[in-house]
Amino acid sequence: MIRFDELLCGGAFRLFEGERLDVGQPEPTPRVAANLPKLKVGVGAGAEATLVLLYDRPLTASVEVELGEGARLELCALFTAEAFVELAVRQKGRSECRMTTLQLTGSNLVCRVGLEEPGASNRLHGAFLAGAGEHCVADIRLDHAAADCSSESYVKGVASGDGVGEFRGLVYVAPDAQRTDARQTSRNVVLGDAARVTTRPQLEIYADDVKCSHGATVGQMDDEALLYMRQRGLSEAQARALQMEGFVADVVRRCGVEQLHEVLMRGVSEKLERM
Repeated sequence: MIRFDELLCGGAFRLFEGERLDVGQPEPTPRVAANLPKLKVGVGAGAEATLVLLYDRPLTASVEVELGEGARLELCALFTAEAFVELAVRQKGRSECRMTTLQLTGSNLVCRVGLEEPGASNRLHGAFLAGAGEHCVADIRLDHAAADCSSESYVKGVASGDGVGEFRGLVYVAPDAQRTDARQTSRNVVLGDAARVTTRPQLEIYADDVKCSHGATVGQMDDEALLYMRQRGLSEAQARALQMEGFVADVVRRCGVEQLHEVLMRGVSEKLERM
């Protein structure tokens, strides 16, 4: 599994242990905040930052993030323990926030994003893996309160054994939020008859000039692809693991923190071996 000390080794990340992080200029080194029950983050106008939230022990936590005019934030939230986390993001004009969430065990993420001024954009890419006896929840709401904002929420889920996964998504477009561009996608795979994933994407639109879409799928593994891999010498277990790794790797590749890619994929592989 992904370990706290693993992220800090080599000096690629800096540890943050306080309750408030304020960034007033570009920060070249990503920060890591581990198991903080409360955290407030402010990224000032024109500033840039990268923040990794790691939850490797059970807890309840709240994170509040505010992006100033033209600010940019790369945010990655990693769950390797049964944590309940409420994440609230508020964005001013022309700010950009890219978010990656990875739930490698039963956990609950409630994310609320507010695009409050024109030109703000948010990209959220996430994945959850619910094994036997685990329950994963990804509850994502994006509020478009101003014109000319864009958002994308793209979440993948895998459940096995009697594991349960839930995706709850809502894109709200206010009456004044003209020229909104919003996309919401939920893709899920269940492994076995007892596993279950429920998905509920929703759009609530009160403006006329918008481009909004949403979609959801829940299915089994691709039998033809499994047969193809088995014909090339792989066992059924190996073929299943590779197919699922490719499914989740699509989310990992979208993470803007390149230093994390190898660590994240190792965590995904170890989890899938147990599912």
